[in-house]
Amino acid sequence: MIETPSSVGLRERKKQRTRDALVRAAVELFVRKGYERTTVDEIAAAVDVSQRTFFRYFANKEEVALALEETSEEQFVTAVTTRPAGEAPFEALRGALVESWGHISAAIGEIVPIPVHMRMYRLMESTPALLAAQMRRSAAMEERLAQVIARREGLDPSTDPRARVLVAAFVGVVRSARCEWSHGEETSVESLRRTVEEHLALLAPVLTQDWGHRTRNAGIPPSQT
Repeated sequence: MIETPSSVGLRERKKQRTRDALVRAAVELFVRKGYERTTVDEIAAAVDVSQRTFFRYFANKEEVALALEETSEEQFVTAVTTRPAGEAPFEALRGALVESWGHISAAIGEIVPIPVHMRMYRLMESTPALLAAQMRRSAAMEERLAQVIARREGLDPSTDPRARVLVAAFVGVVRSARCEWSHGEETSVESLRRTVEEHLALLAPVLTQDWGHRTRNAGIPPSQT
């Protein structure tokens, strides 16, 4: 039988629907039961597929738990890649993050309800296995972003570390903001976005300005230094 473009397209859409269904079932089970107490068999059963089918899409439970993170990262990296060529590196990263918030929410919302996704965010922060896996993914994404920034600036990242330094600082601030948000009372996307943007706004002042506490602690008014 000769496959036509329409039949290939139909098969790929069916595969994507199955993958999305597995992600949604996994996330809903994780936030309801906890990551450690949820099994691959339970995820597969929730979608009415076999364990063998699950492993066609994901290597393990950790991979399906991080599937939405992968979606977010791809949206962000794409946004950085398409920023205006003349934009300064830090502004390109910050602008890409602002630009991609809506795209990320829309892409994730097609797979799981956003409130469920936000609960999964918090679960990741409190689950050591997922937190460690997320950090490994973050390191890989940092390298991808550093390569993108280096290309934009015409740098060789093997001899010029500025792109990696910038990306490490940027991602570290976002990570700090996410950690703070995960321990707060608000759980909305907007509250997370606000926390991240507030932290990013502090990056340059924190790195370049005198915080003022040394003179205050010495009893010397800042104006007299």
